[in-house]
Amino acid sequence: MKRVTLALSLALAAGLTAQAADAQTLKTVKDRGMVSCGVSQGLPGFSSPDDKGNWTGIDVDVCRAIAGAIFNDPTKVKFVPLSAKDRFTALQSGEVDVLSRNTTWTISRDTSLGANFTGVTYYDGQGFMVKKSLKVNSALELNSASVCVQTGTTTEQNLADYFKANNMKYEVIAFATNDETVKAYEAGRCDVFTTDQSGLYANRLKLASPNDHMVLPEIISKEPLGPMVRHGDDQWFDIVKWTLFAMLTAEELGVTSKNIDEKAKLENPELKRVLGSDGNFGEQLGLTKDWVVRIVKTVGNYGEVFDRTVGAGSPLGINRGVNNLWNKGGLQYAPPIR
Repeated sequence: MKRVTLALSLALAAGLTAQAADAQTLKTVKDRGMVSCGVSQGLPGFSSPDDKGNWTGIDVDVCRAIAGAIFNDPTKVKFVPLSAKDRFTALQSGEVDVLSRNTTWTISRDTSLGANFTGVTYYDGQGFMVKKSLKVNSALELNSASVCVQTGTTTEQNLADYFKANNMKYEVIAFATNDETVKAYEAGRCDVFTTDQSGLYANRLKLASPNDHMVLPEIISKEPLGPMVRHGDDQWFDIVKWTLFAMLTAEELGVTSKNIDEKAKLENPELKRVLGSDGNFGEQLGLTKDWVVRIVKTVGNYGEVFDRTVGAGSPLGINRGVNNLWNKGGLQYAPPIR
């Protein structure tokens, strides 16, 4: 009996310790009064500041949605611009609470960086951009090309794999930041610029003559992009993960920032659960009952965010494609709130 009692006491103590550790990030965020969010140094559509320092983009809106869920105020976010090289260190050190920076989910990153991916905000794939004057129509015509890439990304390995698989030669010209890479490409220091295809469309907008450049049709990799949080805080992991799921669920149920008050009046069991009038799902996350309402009212559902940042309502004009909901031919799918 003494052994059983001791074992139970140790288990209880361990559980209480874990519970205390689990709540640490949320407490830190609340005490600070804002979410610290790691973003890119400027990638249109994903995370980019204007000349007044106002950030916009799909990665930015994920962080705003987290702030909306916690504070009911999407402005309570500090955006920390990070290079590809420094982004993981900033998360590991606690400089940022969440990394929402067009980062590809891979097994090595999921297991070796002391961090967890929380979901996929954008399904992407690596591609190539060239000047139209080169008269190249396929990546298979790039033998012996010089290729501009950014260091510290999955881009270099994908590039090596693709050229080796197709028995082609190439020269890598690498740079530390995205802007340096784009400027080098525009200046003619390389024949080709390669990164995620969404990034190619975004960076093309930065060029002096965007219409002089084209994105080739080939997609050479899978690049699921999503937010990351540190290992060891399950509550914070759940909050960031379910914030994205809430935005997807709202779109699937037809709940938007404009009609959410009317939807909340309907006697629909699923809507009542999602919008907080039935159940205690928000409290289970350490949030309020109306956590989904807060997210959608302040930021919008996933479709609204996609449209204004990278989709039809944005300068990028990217088609939803695989980023559409699962019931509309895409890959986006959220577990149920129940």
